[in-house]
Amino acid sequence: HTNTTSRYCCVYTNLHIYCTQLLFNISMAEGEGSKVQLYIYDLSKGLAAQLSPLFLGKQIDGIWHTGVVVYGSEYFYGGMGIEFSPPGCLFIGPPDKIEDIGDTFIPKDVFLEYLCDLQPQFGPEKYNLLEHNCNSFSNEVAQFLTGNPIPSYITNLPAEVMETPFGAQLKPFLDMMAGPGGGTPMNSDKKS
Repeated sequence: HTNTTSRYCCVYTNLHIYCTQLLFNISMAEGEGSKVQLYIYDLSKGLAAQLSPLFLGKQIDGIWHTGVVVYGSEYFYGGMGIEFSPPGCLFIGPPDKIEDIGDTFIPKDVFLEYLCDLQPQFGPEKYNLLEHNCNSFSNEVAQFLTGNPIPSYITNLPAEVMETPFGAQLKPFLDMMAGPGGGTPMNSDKKS
């Protein structure tokens, strides 16, 4: 089953990259921008919404992981640094929400160069679950592409949790955690 899945994903990824580039070239020729979306995943799979009042004394709806989808790929930051994958194909399952961030007219090659420039700032060793995470990356990328930030309920969540007594007790443990991976690192031989 794993070999079949791997072969399917490889074929899908190559076809997806080709089709995305073709559609991008057509839309740019027609003067249209490329849609930029934020894929939002609840890492707790609903448990944060159920248990947060008990443990934190306040309601939080999820523990958010985000990725920016543009040019037919999803770009995110995790334990391996900046990564990409076909949209919605992370090991954590499909996104719980998708929000439109805006449109970009920045060419894909300029965007990929920008991501290469970001690699020192978003390397695996720089990941911090509370202060420098996937949402920090998504916010930076969204602003570069569209001028719009990602929703504040996502970027403000770590501070909200740390303001609670239980959150403050969890901080040392959370500081040691790495983020989700499962994509292809941007510095690999494969390019999105």
